[in-house]
Order: sequence, then C-alpha cells, then structure tokens
Amino acid sequence: MCGIVGFWDNTINYNADATVKAMADKIIHRGPDSEGYFVEGPVALGFRRLSIIDLEGGTQPIFNEDKSVVITFNGEIYNFQALRKELEAKGHVFSTNTDTEVVLHGYEEWGEDLPRKLRGMFAFVIYDRAKGRMFGARDIFGIKPFYYYEKDGAFLYGSEIKSFYPHPKFKPVFAEKWLPTYLCFEYIPNEETLFEGVKKLPAGQMFTLDGRGFVSKPYFEIKYHIDDTKTMEEWEDLIEETFRGSCRAHRIADVEVGCFLSSGVDSSYVTRLLRDDMPVRAFSIGYAEEQYSELSHATELAEKIGVECITRTITARDFFDAVPKVQYHMDEPLPNPSAVPLYYLTQMASQYVTVVLSGEGADELFGGYNYYIECLDFEKYMKVPGPLRNLAGGIAAKLPKFHGQRFLTRGRLPLEKRYIRNNYNFQYSELSKYLHEGYEKIPPHTLTKPYFDAASGEDEVTRMQYVDMRAWLPYDILQKADKMSMAASLELRVPFLDKEMLEVATSIPSKFRVEKGMTKVALRRAAGKVLPEKSAKMPKIGFITPLNDWLRRDEFYGRVKARFESETAARYFNRDALLALLDDHKAGHNGGMKRIFTVYCFLEWYEQFFAEKQ
Repeated sequence: MCGIVGFWDNTINYNADATVKAMADKIIHRGPDSEGYFVEGPVALGFRRLSIIDLEGGTQPIFNEDKSVVITFNGEIYNFQALRKELEAKGHVFSTNTDTEVVLHGYEEWGEDLPRKLRGMFAFVIYDRAKGRMFGARDIFGIKPFYYYEKDGAFLYGSEIKSFYPHPKFKPVFAEKWLPTYLCFEYIPNEETLFEGVKKLPAGQMFTLDGRGFVSKPYFEIKYHIDDTKTMEEWEDLIEETFRGSCRAHRIADVEVGCFLSSGVDSSYVTRLLRDDMPVRAFSIGYAEEQYSELSHATELAEKIGVECITRTITARDFFDAVPKVQYHMDEPLPNPSAVPLYYLTQMASQYVTVVLSGEGADELFGGYNYYIECLDFEKYMKVPGPLRNLAGGIAAKLPKFHGQRFLTRGRLPLEKRYIRNNYNFQYSELSKYLHEGYEKIPPHTLTKPYFDAASGEDEVTRMQYVDMRAWLPYDILQKADKMSMAASLELRVPFLDKEMLEVATSIPSKFRVEKGMTKVALRRAAGKVLPEKSAKMPKIGFITPLNDWLRRDEFYGRVKARFESETAARYFNRDALLALLDDHKAGHNGGMKRIFTVYCFLEWYEQFFAEKQ
C-alpha cells in the first residue's frame, strides 16, 4: 500500500525533480517508510511506500531487466505468486519478491491484457521508455484511487488530489457546477470531481498516454449471469468456500494483519474466518453514548470466537474536532458521518498493526441494504399501467398524510427516480431554496440513469445493486475506506471485493439475496455455519452516530452556526435558509440532520482547499 504521483509535461520550465518530490511529500501519510523517484525528459514518477511485502527489497520505482520499463504501483495483487511462476516459466528474471514486479513483467508479457489477469486492489503507472508511453489501470471495484488532471500541455496523476498542489501548472478551481449534485448524493457519481479539470479514472479502466494524448477505456465490466439451477444450500456452500479462499488470499503479508469488527455480519464473518488460520487482533469503536454504540456486540462476539478485541469510545467533541481533518484527507467533501469514527478506528489500529481486513462491499454484492426490499414491495404494483400509477400517485400527493401515501407517490416513479440515493441528503426539488440562483441543476436521476440502463435486463433488486456497485461503492464507501485508513498509514483490505467473490455474487438469483424482512439471505446463511446465530442474523446498523442529538447542544450548534454565517456560506448558499434549517433542528424538528451535516462538511472542506485560493 502506497501513494503514487507523477506527470508528463513536454514543456517543463521548472525543477522536475523538486516538483515530483514535493507532490509525493503531500501524501507522505500514505507511505511513511520510504520514497523513490524517476525523472527523465518530460516524465516524472514519484512514490511513497508503506512496507507490506518484501520489506527490504520492495522500494519503488522498480525496473525490468534492461531498465526499459519502470513502474510505480499502489495496492496489493493477491494472485501475484501464481503469476510470477507463469512469468518465470516464460523467461522473466525477478530482482525482488514483490507483487509490484509481477505487474511490471506482466506488462512486458501481456501488454494491455495485463489488468484482466490481476486479482487485487490497485492503481499503477508504467512508463515504457522504449515506446515513449505511459500505461496504467485501476482495479475493477475502484478500491484504490487514481486522479488525473490535464492543463497547458501537462498531464498530472496521483493517489490524492492534494498531491497536485505543488505542481506549477495545477490551478485549483472549485467546480461550482457540481455543488448541487454533491448536495443530493453527498458525492459525485461519475468521473468528475469538485476540482475543475480533475477527474477520477473509473473502476475497471486502463489508460495510455503518449505524444498523441490520453486515452482511457474499460478492461472489465460488471455483468450479471444468473444461475437458476442451484439450491440455497448450494449457494451457501459456494459462498463459504469462495470467501474462505478470499480471506486467505487477503491475509498474505510480511507484517501483522488485524480486523475491524462491528456488530454486523460482514466484519464478523471476516474476523471469524481469519481467526481459523492465524491469531488475530480485532479493533472496534463506539460512542460514549451507549445506546448508539456497537461495542457490546463486537466484544461479545470476540470473546465467543477467541479474538482479542481492542476498543475505544469517542465523544461529541472528538467527533467535531476530527471533521476538518477528515475532510482534508478525503480530498473532496464527504458528509458520511461514519467517516469520523472510521478515522479514529484506523488511528487506533495503526498503533498495533499495518494491515486490517474489513467488511466493505458485502452489502452491494450480496444485497444488504434495506431499500432493496422496497423493490419487492413494489413488484406487483409495477405491473399496473404507468398512467394509472401516475394518476393515483398524483392524487395521493395532494391529500393529507395517510397510511400508504408514500407507497402511492413513490410507486408512480420509474426505478431510476425511486432510487434512494437520489434523496440521500437534499431533495432535488429543494435546492433552489438553499442555493443561489444560476446553477446548472442537473437532475440526479440523469447521472445514474446510464448505470440503470446498463443493467436494463435485470430485475429491480439487481439493477439497484448494480448501480450501487458503480456509484455508491467506489465514490463513497471505498473513498472513505481508502482515505481514512491511509490517513493513519494503515492498509485496509476488503476480501468481499474480490474477483472470485464477484463471480459468485453476480450468479445468485435475487430471491436468494433479498427477501421480505431479510437482506443478504444467502450470505447470512453461509456465515451462520461458523458464527453464532445472533451475529449471522444481526440487522444492518452501519456506523450510526448520535449526531442528531449533538447538533442540539449549544457547543456544537454554535460550531455549525459559525460556518453557516461565514463568507463562504454567503458565496454559495442562502444563509437565512441554512440558519433556519439549523434552528428548526435545534428546536426539536427531525429530518434536517443529514442536510445540515452535508453543508457543514462542504464548508469545512472548502476552507482548507480554496478559501485562500480565490
């Protein structure tokens, strides 16, 4: 696990060596153990290392035998040993024991077919000195980040956007166009960012860069291939066998490996399987307010399965004190409240281990979100002709509240408009109340519609899962996991997000993923073979926070109010509307917490990245 930076600039009129080092220094938290650089002509590659495999010999950049090809790599390849044997049989000579060098020689042998052969999490850049071109790729889920920027003939790339700041051709400009989208989703659900000109290489894509320019294209696409021939019991066995193999692959390291443990089935399953093969320490976090804390569930399971569990609680002051640090490390504003306890969890775990396994991805792959169940509720109603549903929904919306009103009003909408993530924070219809006029307000469903269209032949549960894998997972969940773990110089691995696990998950019929009253049905039954029933059936809680209550305390209400009254808030928002939202919440009216925190995180982020720039 590392951080990579670099650039290609045909018109360098600055010190390239000093520039690439300054870029790497901005992300030293990603790799405090060592650094390395390659500068030649228009090209510069920079690297910061967190030592995991081949502690003595793995410093990058790494060259091939005749030094015609050089690589910087971020991530882990879990099938690197098998690939190495294959490459050695073809005559390739290795100078290290790293997975990085396997990727390098793999490029020599397979060219652009290389990414398809890799099982792991990665973002890498290879410079082919003989051909005068760069080649790079990002893993199929988007576990590892890759940003790029083109300006004035220069191409910049890096693991974090902040690494671009030392480059003389990087001009940080806030991309106002995407502010309404951020307010709705809490992230941008495509390759765009809130920095003008900075883009994310999408998951499962590779790129080439040479004198003709930058070209990217997918090398992998998630597709469902449902298998209706297997019984539930057969799916349980297949999940258990495949996941056990994934956990074993993900624990390969030359340093100690630990686990994150919450009350949920996902992290519990990971911890239990890892404990079968090796002694393991688990790490859990909770709140001083016990009614919001998962610690009791986590420590109870740890005791039952014989795992040491190291814990910490955080207070309201801890939470709010960390918000600026969290938003800085996140690069783009992310108001997911769970990022804050995760920040503290990674800081704690990094004092004991260098690598942790976590349960991210199980919900998206195996059907873990409660809103997937809503598709089952609507299943028969969707067969009613659209005009009739529109009529019933329109009448229901105008009536006083009654039981079933929400069903009728939401039931008139197509799936892409019912999709819950569109309403995660701000409703699209209320943006004009809080934002100044003049924004290009892009309807949220138009941004996710291409994902829905790509899965158009599947049932509604499957289509929602597919969209979550393409948007919510890489741009929120994995963004949070990578940035918070790397802030603590900790490698976070996610064994659910594995090529072989994806192959299983995209074959399971939706009836074995979601049923009325239960999510992740097949996964829970597989986990139930090794976990106590209570843990296997634990409903999804997530990192719940007492934020709703804290925002009513004078101290934290005051912190948020000060930001809402700031010049930055006045530049982009209707401050009176923001303050009214905050006051309504303090007065006891529920429903405003997420919107308040979304704006607050944006303002904290903006102060750090743009306040002195514009």
